[in-house]
Amino acid sequence: MERGIRGVIGGHPGNHYVVVPLTSVIMKRPVLQVALDLLDLPRALQIAREAVGGGADWIEAGTPLIKSEGMESVRRLRAEFPGHDIVADMKVADTGSLEVEMAAKAGASIVCILGDADDVVITEAVETASVYGVRLMADLINVDDPVRRSRELEALGVQIINAHVGIDQQMIGKSSLDLLEKIRGAMEIDIAVAGGLDAVTAPQASARGADIVIVGGAITRSADVRESARKVREALDAPSSEIPAPLSLSSAVRDLFSGVSSPNVSDAMHRKGAMSGIMHLAGGSKVVGKAVTVQSFAGDWAKPVEAIDHAGEGDVLVINNEGSVGIATWGELATLSAQSRRIEGVVIDGAVRDIDDIRKLPLPVFARAVVPNAGEPKGLGEINCEIMCGGQAVRPGDWIVADESGVVVIPKERAYEIARRAREVKKTEERVREEIRRGSTLSRISDLVKWEKK
Repeated sequence: MERGIRGVIGGHPGNHYVVVPLTSVIMKRPVLQVALDLLDLPRALQIAREAVGGGADWIEAGTPLIKSEGMESVRRLRAEFPGHDIVADMKVADTGSLEVEMAAKAGASIVCILGDADDVVITEAVETASVYGVRLMADLINVDDPVRRSRELEALGVQIINAHVGIDQQMIGKSSLDLLEKIRGAMEIDIAVAGGLDAVTAPQASARGADIVIVGGAITRSADVRESARKVREALDAPSSEIPAPLSLSSAVRDLFSGVSSPNVSDAMHRKGAMSGIMHLAGGSKVVGKAVTVQSFAGDWAKPVEAIDHAGEGDVLVINNEGSVGIATWGELATLSAQSRRIEGVVIDGAVRDIDDIRKLPLPVFARAVVPNAGEPKGLGEINCEIMCGGQAVRPGDWIVADESGVVVIPKERAYEIARRAREVKKTEERVREEIRRGSTLSRISDLVKWEKK
């Protein structure tokens, strides 16, 4: 049986499907599996305790944890949670028998193998799992034909298929829910789903037929792990039949960037994209929008003012005035004009004037300097061409995120990816902040001595 969005879809591959109302089918309670994708075992154990307190069913020693701490992570989780299933996310690609035996002896009850591993590896893993009484979960990450491979894995004896979209794939918009929908009707065995799930999307996964819902960062990186796990558990136990309409890509990017800081974005870009010497001077301190670019020259304010008419609601004017700090290219009247057009903000590699009047207005203004001198409207330069601003290349349509910490430029082709990665940076910081509040220190949390370059 497949659990559909508004009903249950019965049948087998190749047959016609019939939608049965949810009320006529007894639904199996989905398993909540929490993935501990951390590097430090003591922190992982504490987070696991809080997750179990919030209602988590299965505890996963994630691949990073196993690589960092080895089988000791599985042993400690088994000792700590004797009544829970322990998942060892080994991502086995070779020596299937050896690695499954190793995880089973350490206390794992489910062992993860890569779905695209050779059939010989799968067969060896299945046979060894049978000997030790553990289940095998095959991870479909990067599998070219997930439906065909899922059927093959089921025939080989795998007990659970994991519709998994990896973190880097999530960042570019791939969805584990889409993968789940492809494979749900193709098999009878249990299906797990993993990849960026939270209290909103977890019940959507259950409605699409997931038997095991795997949640990582939305729980483990939360400041309140117990509460986050509880929210996911409650959402799974009382799912809504209504699935919200997806945002457009541009709206999704704006929404994600609005929830993070410019340092979060810089970290997500590996310290790239930040403008130098441009600071917040007036108006609201947060700016998120697409760039309308202006190339001007020292003191020439014609093109910057003309660009106001080219910009739409929510756009950001980004002006290169050749870094001139002796003559202003922007003032109070230009700010008022931009505000009337509902422009998101203005970023200027140059000087502004009338700062006392500009500060009475809500429009955010970022610039290099403040001077009283006005320039002349000579009309030199271009609108919507590639420019340099604060040492960064900016093209029309690139995304701008600015706040009190500075201004960051994000290439439009990578905007969704960087926005997703910035949100993960923020999640990590939230958990670290909470552990510091509890009495730990940044050095201890980061385990700096252990991870310093040798």
